This record gives sequence, C-alpha cells and structure tokens, in this order.
Amino acid sequence: MHPYLNIAVRAARRAGNIISRHYEQLNTDAIFEKGPNDLVTMVDKLAEEAIIDTIHKVYPHHGILAEESGSHPGEQCVWVIDPLDGTLNYVHGFPQFAVSIAVKYRNQVEHAVIYEPLSQELYTATRGAGAQLNNRRIRVTERGGLEGALLGCGLAFFNRDNTQTMPQLEILQSIFSQCADLRRTGSTALNLAYIAAGRLDGFWDMGPKEWDMAAGMLLVREAGGFVSDFKGENGFIESGNIIAGTRKVQTELLQIIQSQYRD
Repeated sequence: MHPYLNIAVRAARRAGNIISRHYEQLNTDAIFEKGPNDLVTMVDKLAEEAIIDTIHKVYPHHGILAEESGSHPGEQCVWVIDPLDGTLNYVHGFPQFAVSIAVKYRNQVEHAVIYEPLSQELYTATRGAGAQLNNRRIRVTERGGLEGALLGCGLAFFNRDNTQTMPQLEILQSIFSQCADLRRTGSTALNLAYIAAGRLDGFWDMGPKEWDMAAGMLLVREAGGFVSDFKGENGFIESGNIIAGTRKVQTELLQIIQSQYRD
C-alpha cells in the first residue's frame, strides 16, 4: 500500500471511531445549521480535526481542502476531506454515512478512501492500481444500459425554488421510466463507492462539492466505470454536475440529461 493511502486509511478509521462512538448518543444541542437542509455537528468537526491531525503528523506541509475548515495551502499534495458525508442521515439515526478522503498530486487524484464506520467497509483506490473493498478487488457491473439498472440519485434540494427543482424532477421522471428502480442514499461518496462495488449501476447528481466526489470518482474509474459532467466532459468538480456508472449506463444517463438540462 502506498504511504499516502496508508495514512488516509489510518485517518479515516480514526474519524470513523469518533463518528461511531457518538452515533447512539448524539446531542441534538450540538447541531448547527449551515444553510437550508445543510447541517454540521460537533462530530463533523471532531472527525475532521482527527483526520487533519493524522495527516499533518506525517506530512505537515501538505495542503488540505476540507468541508468544515476550508482550504489550507500547502505543497503539491492536497488532501480533500469530507469527515462525514451524510450528516443529515447521521443526525436522524439513518445508518448511511461515510468518511471520504482523496489525495491529489499536481491537481490529479492519486489515492482514495471511503469508509463506512458502522459496517466497517473500507473502499480504497490508487490511480492505475484498481479499487478494493476490504482489500478485495471490486469492479462495476456489466449492465448494458438503463433497462434493469438500479440507480442512485442525488436530488440535492439546497435550493428549492422552481428554477432548481423542476429540471431535477423532469430528469428524474425520464430516467425512472427507463430503469429498474432508484435509490437515494443521502451520500454522494457512498453512491460512487456502491457503483465501484457493483451495488449500483449508475448515479447522477447536481450540486455536490469536490470533497463529496473526489474519492468516489477515483474508485469508480479504477473499478472500470466512467464519470463525467453533464457535457460528457471532466468538469464535474467545477460544475457540481456528475454522472457515473458503467459505460453504457453512463452514456444513456448522459443522453437523457443532455436532452433536458440546460446549463
């Protein structure tokens, strides 16, 4: 295992222990609202501090891009961190949330870790070396299109005005009529990890941030899947619009979305 990936795993497990410890006794007084439908808990902050501390003990000059504390400039390596992806699930006791850590070198994601604390499922990837779940190689499904496909969707309702909501619902209706079924986990990181593990055939979302997508994107690609923005290009980090899945599922999702979505 590459040293960076080893530290990412160590950091994710340390954060996961904090998250698990507080899960059954979450103090609702320690929950703050960042914006509509966007919560931050003391657990998010404690988990992020533990991750950054683990990284900086070994690599004190590396940069950090983290959901809660923002950007901290450093050397060519930048660690992209979401300490608790699925906070709303967490505070409701809904058991789908994860720690997500990606390591970028010269602006390219080289290593990725997504860790589910409750199940202790550990997803890892290194660029060019494949993707693993608990040290076992994983691959995307061989699904040949939307027919029979199980899909994940984001449907982020951070802005519920009609200009944002209606395009999402129209796309949802078109896709739902062609696939087997849909799942909304509430975690972009887990949706992408589940594609890599063959649990979902595809996924799309509008609005996730870099820390939501960076690790999962590498997992999908290293597991043989495809990731793009709504233009079929690599601008999903900048736009927040992402489509992922097997080649044919991703292609068909892209065709539907392009026919209805106007940037």
